[in-house]
Amino acid sequence: MKRQSDTKKGALAGPSQRQLRAGELIRHALVEILREEELQDEALQNISVTVSEVRMSPDLKHAICFVEPLGAGLAGQDAAKNTGEIIKGLNRVSKFLRGRLGRSIDMKFTPDLKFIHDESFGTAAYMDQLFLDPRVQQDTRRLSDVVDDEDEA
Repeated sequence: MKRQSDTKKGALAGPSQRQLRAGELIRHALVEILREEELQDEALQNISVTVSEVRMSPDLKHAICFVEPLGAGLAGQDAAKNTGEIIKGLNRVSKFLRGRLGRSIDMKFTPDLKFIHDESFGTAAYMDQLFLDPRVQQDTRRLSDVVDDEDEA
């Protein structure tokens, strides 16, 4: 008979400690590989990529890598189109990267890699713009005045 707590595990449960540890191991190894290797894909020539997060499947056989291309090669071009090409290029060379990854990590299985653009950098920039809005600054000043008044009392 199953325990009741086992049946409650589901979509709300986050990644396990094992998944998080394996994701960080793969992220660090990928950063080293991308830094040292000269990738043959045309879209990846002279491009630096930040690997911000790697999410592992529960069986550790699939990895979703969130990446953000740095400014190299984006000057004067449509950044969104170029970012899409870089992500497609990374997915094209994912088998090569998986092979290099297998040599540099000590895991039973080397996971399949899938690269996705990390939207968190764009979201952070948007939030910065919101905080620069005079109406928002006015509200934050009012809030800080209230907090300062409470501290003095």
